[in-house]
Amino acid sequence: MNILVTGASKGLGLKIAAKLLDEQHTIFGISRSKTNDIVDLQENYPDTFNWLPFDVSRIESIRDEIFKNWIGFDTRLHGLVNNAAYAYDDLSTNMNMEELEKMYKINVFAPFALSKFAIRHMLLHNTAGSLVHISSISVHTGYKGLSMYASTKGALEAYSKNIAREWGEKRIRSNCLVAGFMETEMSSTLSDDQKKKIFRRTSLKKGVDIQSVASTVNYLLSDASKSITGQNIFVDNGTI
Repeated sequence: MNILVTGASKGLGLKIAAKLLDEQHTIFGISRSKTNDIVDLQENYPDTFNWLPFDVSRIESIRDEIFKNWIGFDTRLHGLVNNAAYAYDDLSTNMNMEELEKMYKINVFAPFALSKFAIRHMLLHNTAGSLVHISSISVHTGYKGLSMYASTKGALEAYSKNIAREWGEKRIRSNCLVAGFMETEMSSTLSDDQKKKIFRRTSLKKGVDIQSVASTVNYLLSDASKSITGQNIFVDNGTI
């Protein structure tokens, strides 16, 4: 399968790309910067890993630069993983509109646009496709300072459920993976005490295994999950 993965240069996006490559899929990975990990993937998977430097906040360029000029309209696209995200954490009373608008552009409007053109690509080729959007457990249980970030992921979940209804008869599925707190760059600003407090709220009393999340994404993209759409799949160590 040909799968587009955003935010593929580090953290969860990198793990997802690597897992899908191990499963012998062809990956179109995008990220703002080229990391050593991207170079490693290019060397280890020269025939199946394609990378494009692209900032998803450049929404007006998504169609031409990603779908037209890079993937190409002649290439079948089977899956999209909306993983790229920006975290602006603060108390709601300290809201900075510039930061909030940036977060909505990356976390909401960009995934909407990517989904729009991915679905069009699938319709062009009459392809059974799967969209997977990475959401957050913060949508479903409150955390101090995450109200604005959680609202972006909540919008993504609502969007996913409704496009699943819109395009199910065309064999295009859409699901959200609701991830708990993982040890990634986005959580690196938390102190050890803050992390322990968060982990104590889970059934397993620890951080979510990032490889488990990547494996679940792989499952949601595969035919093994062909009867699953419009759902929120929780990988959260039992937080809820």
